[in-house]
Amino acid sequence: MKSISRLLSTLLGSVGIWSLTQVVASAVTLNNSTIAFAEPPYLVSVSTPYTNVAVPEPTYYFTIQVPANAGEQLQQVTFTQIEGTEQIEFNQNQTFAFEGTRNHQGSKLTLHARQSKDKQQTFTVTLDSPVSPGKTVTIGLRPYSNPLFDGVYLFSVTAFPSGQKTTGQTLGVGRLQFYTNY
Repeated sequence: MKSISRLLSTLLGSVGIWSLTQVVASAVTLNNSTIAFAEPPYLVSVSTPYTNVAVPEPTYYFTIQVPANAGEQLQQVTFTQIEGTEQIEFNQNQTFAFEGTRNHQGSKLTLHARQSKDKQQTFTVTLDSPVSPGKTVTIGLRPYSNPLFDGVYLFSVTAFPSGQKTTGQTLGVGRLQFYTNY
């Protein structure tokens, strides 16, 4: 009898753990039917090979990992400059994205990019084909030039899942530093 009790306890415990992992892997739907990530993507790295001021047409690489248990695909990413001596303006026609990292580039992804005209100058990248959980994506932003003034420039990065009514989740702050070349 004790062995049957232990067996049932083990089975129920396993089913409970399995059910819990299924819940964690599903997207979160809020009370107002808004979809959010169960586990948000995270900002892996932010870099540029061009750290001198005034470099024309550099590339800023933002690498994002979508965890396997995100519950939703990554559809859109916004970049809002929150610190820096001058406002950096991006060339939306030169923005690109690919699966993988800067050093291990995979398939190119098609996208649409636009820069808002509001005070904060949010730059939005919408991927035509959302990135599946368990994948890494790198978005290359191309400003017209690096800032003219040296210093630290910070960008708040927010990710949105695919769907009509979604809520963004902040992934963190990307930091770039530019130097005056004397």
